[in-house]
Amino acid sequence: MPQSFEFVGGSTPLLVSLPHGGTYIPDSIAERMTPAALETPDTDWHVGILYDFATSLGASVINATHSRYVVDLNRDPAGAPLYPGANNTELVPLSTFDYSPIYQDGCEPNATEINTRIAQFWAPYHQKLKAELAAIKS
Repeated sequence: MPQSFEFVGGSTPLLVSLPHGGTYIPDSIAERMTPAALETPDTDWHVGILYDFATSLGASVINATHSRYVVDLNRDPAGAPLYPGANNTELVPLSTFDYSPIYQDGCEPNATEINTRIAQFWAPYHQKLKAELAAIKS
């Protein structure tokens, strides 16, 4: 299984984080998803292209490899809403932005699986972010 991110180190004090461009979904998750969800409609399809110039300017870039349907790297693992008062998706989303189910009935991830996804995918991404930001500040 691939790492949850790709990282390119830079030479300037700038870090670009692209948490929603990934499309990889492990087979053990994909087999439980709906056909509509497997199309990953909520992917930021072109953000990698949009920021392709960043490395040429010396910026460091961290780019998600896994779909936000595996784990949304831009969400709080404790469940705090990203946008208070608005509709928010979960850390491990159960529906698409248009409210279609991501998982087949009865196949949603349980708390143990969510915690595993946090440890396996979310935490490494954020550990790398934290380490790079600390390096930039120093």
